[in-house]
Amino acid sequence: METVRAMTTNSERISWRSVLCDTRGAEIAETAVVLPLLFMLLMGIFWFGQAFRIYGTLTQAARAGARAAVAPVCATCSPGGNGPGQYAQTAVQNAMAAGNLNTNQLVPMSQWTTPAATQCLCRSAGSPGSCTTTVPCDGTVTINVCVQANVQLSYPSTNPVGMGTCGTAVSMRYKYPFSFRIPLTDLDLNKIQLPGQAQMRVETQ
Repeated sequence: METVRAMTTNSERISWRSVLCDTRGAEIAETAVVLPLLFMLLMGIFWFGQAFRIYGTLTQAARAGARAAVAPVCATCSPGGNGPGQYAQTAVQNAMAAGNLNTNQLVPMSQWTTPAATQCLCRSAGSPGSCTTTVPCDGTVTINVCVQANVQLSYPSTNPVGMGTCGTAVSMRYKYPFSFRIPLTDLDLNKIQLPGQAQMRVETQ
């Protein structure tokens, strides 16, 4: 009887040891853990790449708009035609179209998470942030782009009144076109506003 009991105990130990050492199914479990992480990593790379591409296009569009506002290339324009805002708008639209961005995705200025920078009127008295006359966004622009023409871009260190560099500032915010809500949080990629802004000085100063 004792021999039979000892053999049974040994067989149970061998059975449990074989179960603990058996690796069948481990690959499936490891794959189930790794695949979601790999998928999220690939999606993160895609989202970041798209955001970087859109940001670069917005910056280029803002730079093109500011350049068109300070130095419009038009040899046949009649007097009293388009102003700096219209030149900037056309250049922004062309640059965004070339980068396959829809101007309808531009965020209205009233909804910007970070408002457009306060710009002082060119040659106005004061200093950055404390000037007496500021320049609002151009009201003739029909898309959600803030064009501020004839603004003071820089001040000399000694006498800021009547000196410095003047030009045009262009800024915009673009709604991230992909929507993905992270579980258990309020973070939604579709709520991200990608900025685009640039300044260009007047060449004839």
